[in-house]
Amino acid sequence: MDVDAVKDRLAREVDDRADVLLEISHSIHEHPELGYEEHHAHDLLAGVLEDEGFDVERGAAGMDTAFVASAGRGPGPTIGIFCEYDALPEIGHACGHNVIGSAGLGAGLAAATVAEELGGRVVVLGSPAEEGGGGKVFMAERGLLDDIDAAMMIHPADGDLKAMNVIAIQQVHVQYHGQAAHAAAFPHKGRNALDAAVLGYMNVAALRQHIRPSERIHGIFTDAGDRPNIVPQYAAAEWYVRSPTLRLLQGLKERVLNCLEAGATASGCTMDHEWQDPAYADMIDNPVLVDLFAANAERTGRHLADPSVAANVVGSTDMGNVSYVVPSIHPMLAVAPAGVSIHTPEFTAFARGEEGDRAVLDGARAMAMTVADLWLDPSRVEAAKASFTEAVASRS
Repeated sequence: MDVDAVKDRLAREVDDRADVLLEISHSIHEHPELGYEEHHAHDLLAGVLEDEGFDVERGAAGMDTAFVASAGRGPGPTIGIFCEYDALPEIGHACGHNVIGSAGLGAGLAAATVAEELGGRVVVLGSPAEEGGGGKVFMAERGLLDDIDAAMMIHPADGDLKAMNVIAIQQVHVQYHGQAAHAAAFPHKGRNALDAAVLGYMNVAALRQHIRPSERIHGIFTDAGDRPNIVPQYAAAEWYVRSPTLRLLQGLKERVLNCLEAGATASGCTMDHEWQDPAYADMIDNPVLVDLFAANAERTGRHLADPSVAANVVGSTDMGNVSYVVPSIHPMLAVAPAGVSIHTPEFTAFARGEEGDRAVLDGARAMAMTVADLWLDPSRVEAAKASFTEAVASRS
């Protein structure tokens, strides 16, 4: 079969749906929803997939705003395409998940038009709550990836990159307990929980000098007392701890807890903590899939660079957990000028702009073409799986 002819056909299928895809991207952008509350986006995407003949399960894996939609029967490889669509508090789609969801939709719709002809199966997975809720982790744990041979998604950024520098992360909620007292009349009777939280924060600040350059620790106070003339008997904080791999993360978590607990000890208070599950894994970008996607991105006019110090996006995503289950990729497509970071109000605007729209269509085209590459030559899937097995073993 003429590979170029198939890919040209897929590009046309995306083009034919361009108005719908961009309308959906804009609608999701204009209706930002936090994790596990993405009912508008869920219904919008699932509805289009149903209209195009996909077998759709809404509310998949026990999550109201997750879905799984499939087309094609095989016997060739089954390829998963992830959609994300949750937003951030206050700044909306500053991570551009409206672009991710619409591009994934477009790729799945286009690929489905050749699935029977090429003997493959495509599965579009609507994964909620990427911003801390771990929807993909639960989808994997509940068996939704069991039949998937390879998985992919795209992510907006300020440059075209083959991969994001994804590091492992886990969140911890910390509570300090002291003793209330009148701050002027009887301060000696108090034990200041806010002091405990502040001292813990200072300890972590000192720790930052002595961690790996690739590690990150950041936190905020979520409760700091009620009134200045009452010694705070309760304070709380939320911390993110990040390290290059899940294995290295365990050691850093212990060091952070030591710092936070020392604040409680120094101030005569007590501390409780709760690590928030799931932890996010680092990303294993499959080189076979990366090379295929990069070549297809070239067909759309994009040259994907290797991540470097000059052009690098560091962050965490539950796609990392997926990459420990099946061969996966997480390339970045430019929607904003260089230097405009994700998770900023400026990026929110670009995700709805002309370059955001272009990323929706280019991402859909390149992913659909990559799916076709795997259907046309299943030996590439076997090569991806071999590389995957070796990479997972090396990180365990």
